[in-house]
Amino acid sequence: MSTPASNQAQDDSVQLTPPQPRFFLQGSSDAESDRQPQPHSRTTSGAVSYVETPPITPRNTTFGNTANPFSPPGSTFSFGSSAIESPIHTPSHHAQNSSTSHFPFPDTRSGATSRATSVVDLGRFSGNFSSRPSTADFQSNRESTTRLREAFTSPPPRPLTMMSTAPTAKVKPTRHKSTMLSSKGTLQKPWLEERDPYSRVAYFITYGVMLIGVACGAIRCYFGWKNVPLIKGNLCLVLDEEFGSEEGVFGDNGTFFREVDMSGFGNGEFEMTTASSNNSFVKNGHLYIVPTLTSDNLGEAAIVDGYIYNITGCTYNTTRGMEYTQSSQGSAVSNVVSDADFDVEAYTKACSAISNATAGTIINPVQSARISTRRSASIKFGMVEVRAKIPRGDWLWPAIWMLPVDNKYGTWPLSGEIDIMEARGNGPSYPKQGTNWVRASLNWGPLTWLNAVAKTYGAWPLRRGSYDTDFHTYVLEWTEEFMRIYVDTRLHHMMPVLKLNKQSFWERGDFPPVVQNGSEAIILNNPWVNGTTAAPFDESFYLILNVAAGGTNGWFPDRAGDKPWLDGSQNAMADFWRNKNQWLPTWPTTVEDRALVVCVLRFIKSLIWMTDVRRLILLSDSDYVKMWQKC
Repeated sequence: MSTPASNQAQDDSVQLTPPQPRFFLQGSSDAESDRQPQPHSRTTSGAVSYVETPPITPRNTTFGNTANPFSPPGSTFSFGSSAIESPIHTPSHHAQNSSTSHFPFPDTRSGATSRATSVVDLGRFSGNFSSRPSTADFQSNRESTTRLREAFTSPPPRPLTMMSTAPTAKVKPTRHKSTMLSSKGTLQKPWLEERDPYSRVAYFITYGVMLIGVACGAIRCYFGWKNVPLIKGNLCLVLDEEFGSEEGVFGDNGTFFREVDMSGFGNGEFEMTTASSNNSFVKNGHLYIVPTLTSDNLGEAAIVDGYIYNITGCTYNTTRGMEYTQSSQGSAVSNVVSDADFDVEAYTKACSAISNATAGTIINPVQSARISTRRSASIKFGMVEVRAKIPRGDWLWPAIWMLPVDNKYGTWPLSGEIDIMEARGNGPSYPKQGTNWVRASLNWGPLTWLNAVAKTYGAWPLRRGSYDTDFHTYVLEWTEEFMRIYVDTRLHHMMPVLKLNKQSFWERGDFPPVVQNGSEAIILNNPWVNGTTAAPFDESFYLILNVAAGGTNGWFPDRAGDKPWLDGSQNAMADFWRNKNQWLPTWPTTVEDRALVVCVLRFIKSLIWMTDVRRLILLSDSDYVKMWQKC
């Protein structure tokens, strides 16, 4: 009969036995089963250790007593030929029957709770993982002991490398101060107390001032709208031209007159204006003014040296050119017919040219056109509308402008000049306003070399696009009281509205009493003393359309946009032609893009408006040029 002590020992051994795994692997051979574990002297508990068992580090008093029933089965290995044992029976389990006590740190190491703690253990069993067991291993009748290793233990953390990211510490959010009302204090309720008598006054003052501001704004808008100067009275359309035929436009009794000239028109321009159909023609109801190269007709060698060119059909005898070639002051000269003495030098300059490489003179390298209504129509106070598309190409200079029929107050600029539209053919990147800008101005002054245009000019840009890609409407509104020039709408005024009845141009110019011209002192007199406050813009003007090329008057400023010539150079035209490889590629090959294109011209003498003209009534939906005169 067993004693209670022995029964207690048996119960302890049963409690220390871990759960049995569902399966295990048998030993592979007899040699392996006969192999007995050898004692190891380096142990922590003093119990017998084996070579296969690494040293044990005690952790707590319950270490090794209870196996984890949820651990997955580990790999098993054969350690001897003893009877079939459960995977948890490691060599240390056999030592439980020995007299050596391991309490409180037993040497029992179950497969569910142990892991390799030494690299030596991994090396001993590396062969079992690297080779495949033979058939004889599974046929052996001798059962081997197994050892369970935990296969799912997390590996030790790897050291940080340049490709890894260090873990970031979790930042504890800051708790903001609560704005909840506290129950300790007394809530302030100022609306329950007696009202401040001045608060009502402040209320009325605040909203009263707001209402006054709104009312003042409305009044300002009303008077601003009412004070916008508009053409009042009846207007008569002076001319009607729809460009139906070449003969009707440029014939003997045609609408437009072709001016033929090589003088440069006082601006040092590099083109000659011709009567050729290559430079001005009508096509499909459109009027074209196209610049071409003179070398296409004469050859490049003739342009530079050894050639005398007399332009065909020179119109100097008709146009006189006095507004550009003479400097007389105060004499009234007609631009239509004149009996003045013939000027041989001016005629030679306007109608012929000689190319000489030694002298640096060349024949005008560009041919273009300049057409006007000097023979057919003119207006004194009224409205002009021109719907056109400007050309594209470096150093091209399209213009829509007006000159007086009779130079009543003297030669240019004493009798005035109205520039409805001027532009530069250089692209939008040109620093001095390219094709995305159009400009309007008035030229006037008491002397030929004293022009006050800087006081009356303006420009308007196209924010998205440029004026050479589509048609735009350029408008002049002109009465005894005001003058306005704009593009497309009155909101896009190229030049500020001038009140002609408020201030005379002599007062507007603020000219000094005496000016110095070299060594000569000149006393200035008011040339418009016998005119109205609108003088010199109180006489009849006619319309001009042209496309120029280059010039030395400053329209193209020096050292801007790789300009190939200097205005002060004696051979500016030759420098321009010498650098043709720079600017010629920018000229489009298509006529539509290189030309000033205009459609439908109307100067009709019939009464079209019988009431106040507060809105513009168009007579045609197509592109056009119109001119009205007050009836």
